[in-house]
Amino acid sequence: MSATSLAALARTSDPQTVLRRFLALDAMVTGANGLAYLAVSGPLGRFLGVDSGLLLALGGFLAVYATAVGLLASRARPAALPVRAVIEANLAWTVLSLVALAVWLSPTTAGAVWTVLQALTVAGFAGLQYAALKARQGISE
Repeated sequence: MSATSLAALARTSDPQTVLRRFLALDAMVTGANGLAYLAVSGPLGRFLGVDSGLLLALGGFLAVYATAVGLLASRARPAALPVRAVIEANLAWTVLSLVALAVWLSPTTAGAVWTVLQALTVAGFAGLQYAALKARQGISE
């Protein structure tokens, strides 16, 4: 993805702001997902065909992870190493979600669709963050 495309998506041409916005968006979406898992794990578990205990555990993890990503996004210049860790964690989440769907989970149709959609969303965040980090490094370093 080109720097111009990233700037258009982020609505700014400043590489720092592009990266921070993609991190912040990741934190917001992940946090909302985690809070939903925590708040309505029972009904959501029944709808998705996933154990409510698993959703509670995932919700707690996602809430903490979202907070950490949000703190990283709040930095004027997020350090490259933690940004890379977020990218790698997002890629790991994507792979583990798809493996769990294929090997371990037996969700409803809605749960299977949700798992694939959230995996693709998280992979998209990883791709955007990687491209933004590369664009920032190409301009500032």
